[in-house]
Amino acid sequence: MLPRAHKRTAASRESRPNPRAERSAARRDAIIEAAFEEFSARGFAATRLDDVAQRAGVAKGTIYLHFQDKEELFQELVRSALGPIIAQVELAQFADAPLRVSINQLAGLFVREVLGTRRKDIIRLVISEGPRFPKVAEFYYSNIVGRALAAMRHILQRAVDRGEIKNRIIVRFPQLIVAPGILAVIWSGLFDRFEELDAEAMMQAHLSLLFDALELPAKKTKARA
Repeated sequence: MLPRAHKRTAASRESRPNPRAERSAARRDAIIEAAFEEFSARGFAATRLDDVAQRAGVAKGTIYLHFQDKEELFQELVRSALGPIIAQVELAQFADAPLRVSINQLAGLFVREVLGTRRKDIIRLVISEGPRFPKVAEFYYSNIVGRALAAMRHILQRAVDRGEIKNRIIVRFPQLIVAPGILAVIWSGLFDRFEELDAEAMMQAHLSLLFDALELPAKKTKARA
């Protein structure tokens, strides 16, 4: 055990800013931001690390100090931009709130933090590039889509157990909840200049129609819930 005086000295050293670590973190953030710009403008396939480095104001070799390759850089971009949003979705499954309250809160989160920001560009990029780059799609599913669907299923199953909704088919297909959000992302990139979409109002209309239907007993169909 260190003497008390030495403890104070060690603690003070640990609390001091580390200029080298701060510069490294700042360069890493600049690389991720530059990658966002390049991926958004050029797509995953056409983006070159040389262009990312130039935009970030660093040498290309600096990128390899932080990321193994372009794919890992894209993964970190997805993780840093959308990871906090998914974490909030996962927290919602533990909130003891009525189903409509929980889903309306999540819809508002999506409108504010995705549709209202450039995060939507990442989703559009995955939609356009995912078929050609399966690993990109796989990473996005595992770290974003899969986690969101699991949380949604938990929220919906709880609503079924409470008797809030009678038709449990929605537990099998939580994609029905988020479908208008994906439509809004695609619409904003293609058609907003021709006809602006009120995404929040559309999502509320969709949820109202959906939950009205879910509150009715399920009819006999070939689909298994």
